[in-house]
Amino acid sequence: MDLDAFNAVHSAEWSRLEELTKKRSLDGAEADELVRLYQSVATHLSTIRSAAPDPVLITRLSDLLGRARTRIAGAHEPAWRDVVRFATVSVPAALYRIRWWTVTIMVLFVGVAVISGWWVATNPDALASMGTPAQREQYVDEAFASYYDPGAGFASMVWTNNARIAALCIALGISGVFPAYIMFANAVGVGSTGGMMAYYGELDTFLTLIAPHGLLELTAIFVAGAAGLRLFWALIDPGPRTRGRAVAEEGRALFTIAIGLVVVLAVSGIIEGFVTGSSMAWWLKIVIGAIALAAFWVYTIVLGRRAVQAGETGDLTADHAGDVAPVAA
Repeated sequence: MDLDAFNAVHSAEWSRLEELTKKRSLDGAEADELVRLYQSVATHLSTIRSAAPDPVLITRLSDLLGRARTRIAGAHEPAWRDVVRFATVSVPAALYRIRWWTVTIMVLFVGVAVISGWWVATNPDALASMGTPAQREQYVDEAFASYYDPGAGFASMVWTNNARIAALCIALGISGVFPAYIMFANAVGVGSTGGMMAYYGELDTFLTLIAPHGLLELTAIFVAGAAGLRLFWALIDPGPRTRGRAVAEEGRALFTIAIGLVVVLAVSGIIEGFVTGSSMAWWLKIVIGAIALAAFWVYTIVLGRRAVQAGETGDLTADHAGDVAPVAA
């Protein structure tokens, strides 16, 4: 192939395509021309590569086609914008939509914990089930407080363990059984421990060591349980959607929560690892925990309400979620 002749015949098209890619705005005819020239130049590049592979011309046309493709399809937003949108729109929207589920689980959890604690503190048989007298005294006097060993290692251990539990509550929530069991078992465990500490006159120690990190940590677990049960409810009562579509949409939105809870539990893990077992005054520890909890609810309610009012659910955007088959209303 005569490359010079080929260049002379088609250079006007290449120049015109370059001109269109540089224009700030295009009318309808110019947009159509841009697409047509893009297709033609792509054919030219393919021909040159196969018949007369000149590296300079190949580089020029490849660059031109890349800019034209960007102009046609649009440039993808930088990744940090996706992260910001996820943190300020998707996560709070998903959290806001299950806020009443979260509050309901919190109330039930506290109720079960108080009943369990009262039962252990007032019933000798229940107290005996917590261990022998020597074991109970050792736990109350030493083990409970020594568990909160300040440091990064302890914080990371707590974080990964709680994040795993939260993820399992959401992932297995469709069963309806696992999150309910986890919530009940944890409520009984926390309440029973508190009841035993109260029996030995150490309820204040229990509360001051649990409260700093527990306010946020337990709230995150409540959220995980609420998300799991909400997924189960989507299976039971999908509303106007098909059951499969309801589970898919709610599942994607609730896994948004699972990712968000990783950050929430990281914060509670830092508090547990560096605040709970530290030498700070007990009231300052509780204030730190209360501020973290307040920040979580402000984030959920303020940003979440705004996002939901704008039509967000925490699900993937339409271009990422995939096509939905039309169904009869």
